[in-house]
Amino acid sequence: MTNRNTRRAGRHFLQIPGPSNVPDSVLRAMAQPVIDHRGPDFPELTERILEKLNRVFDCSGPVFVYPASGTGGWECALLNCLSPGDRVLACETGHFATLWKNVAEKLGLEVQWLAGDWRHGIDPQRVEDSLRQDSDHSIKAVLAVHTETSTGVTSRIAEVRAAIDNAGHPALFMVDAVSSLACSEFSHDDWKVDVTVSASQKGLMLPPGLCFNAVSDRALESAAQAVSHHSYWRWDAMLENNQRGYFPYTPATNLLYGLDEALSLLLAEGMDNVFARHARLARATRSAVSAWGLENVCLDEREFCNSTTAVLVPDNCDADVLRKLILERFDMSLGTGLGRMKGRIFRIGHIGDFNELMLAGTLSGLEMGLELAGIPFSKGGINAALDCLAGD
Repeated sequence: MTNRNTRRAGRHFLQIPGPSNVPDSVLRAMAQPVIDHRGPDFPELTERILEKLNRVFDCSGPVFVYPASGTGGWECALLNCLSPGDRVLACETGHFATLWKNVAEKLGLEVQWLAGDWRHGIDPQRVEDSLRQDSDHSIKAVLAVHTETSTGVTSRIAEVRAAIDNAGHPALFMVDAVSSLACSEFSHDDWKVDVTVSASQKGLMLPPGLCFNAVSDRALESAAQAVSHHSYWRWDAMLENNQRGYFPYTPATNLLYGLDEALSLLLAEGMDNVFARHARLARATRSAVSAWGLENVCLDEREFCNSTTAVLVPDNCDADVLRKLILERFDMSLGTGLGRMKGRIFRIGHIGDFNELMLAGTLSGLEMGLELAGIPFSKGGINAALDCLAGD
């Protein structure tokens, strides 16, 4: 067994689905001296970041930035738009959709739960049927996770929006884009999302520590009527301060420096190119998994994920034993199975600051690990992935 206290040559391969690798220029940006967050120079940074965030979220309304994880973003969205006792429709797609449901329940909301099998995304028809049955419009919001990191499944959010419209229902549409923003196509405005929740540590290529709420006019109107008790998360205080270039609390200044640089990197590459890069690397990963004779958790090719591939191990095999062996032998971290998938799957993160050669190294470590762990598989996954990349 490798002693983790000794130096390991080369770089650690962080191939979990987030936190993702942070570019060197972002790390350098975060090393700048802290400035006065109430001083005259701070609004320039705030305004620059907010303008870039509008372009990445593809939205024209406010994007609020809080020092928190994505879980804070969930709570922020729910507390601002809804009141205790309000009813929401939530869709089970995996571990994180379940956690968001749990947050809603703890905040005193009544959750109507559309159960799922963790291998498919949201069924738009079930959403439409549920809303049509809600003739008195007691459902105040629909909660949807775009990319479910725990399963590598990406729901068809534009179709869910169409389902809400087809039902003629006024419910707010709240979407978790924590693992999809800057990885997969996402349009807050065009898809008529009312609140988009995201976070810093995935496609935005930052350490954990920032969460985001992109909000529509309808969401702001609902916030003016909601009566949930909260202080830190208030949008009205954030909006008032942001209009002057400041925040209603001490912001995470050095993370904002990093965010400014990370957004510049994404926009310089071009968002369409960012999406295409993630899609290309995801396709190559799936080619390797198929060649190995292993099974992708996601069963619908329309819902394949740009940021994560979740892989089932054969019966009587333990995915966590494989992950531990790969970490010890090759200094590579893979994502564990969460919730009902614990021990049954491993997850490959191909997200953020990631390219073809990094993927080749990741798949090489995986193929060696599969053999050393004695997991039944067919060799050739690496070549299948390389052929896929060469053909794109």
